[in-house]
Amino acid sequence: MTPGLARLRLRYRLAPCSNGNISLMADLARRNGWHWDAITGAELARDYKPKAIVYTTAAAAFDCAPHEAMMVAAHSSDLAAAAAAGLRTAFIARPDEHGPGIGETEASVPVDVSADGLLQLADRLGCA
Repeated sequence: MTPGLARLRLRYRLAPCSNGNISLMADLARRNGWHWDAITGAELARDYKPKAIVYTTAAAAFDCAPHEAMMVAAHSSDLAAAAAAGLRTAFIARPDEHGPGIGETEASVPVDVSADGLLQLADRLGCA
């Protein structure tokens, strides 16, 4: 995951949009060597996904209109909610997320981009 994030970060600003609080997400990033430009989500929006305010607050934190931001996720329901709020969407397959063969291998909703992982997403988004 770290190499894919590093490539994406060369061209895009990165921030998790999580229902977890900022402290938890910062600890998770430090433990895994992930470098975010910010941490957004429920704590900033004062509400929880899948409510639209969470996605639009994340975009606004970067002075972006919703259509200028992209939600990247492995959960179709999260992507559907982000798209309904006006964000672009990218699906990342996580086929073993809940155990061997128990996870999403493809989006069950329309998305702008679909990839098997972050490195492939970086390729598809033109990140060197």
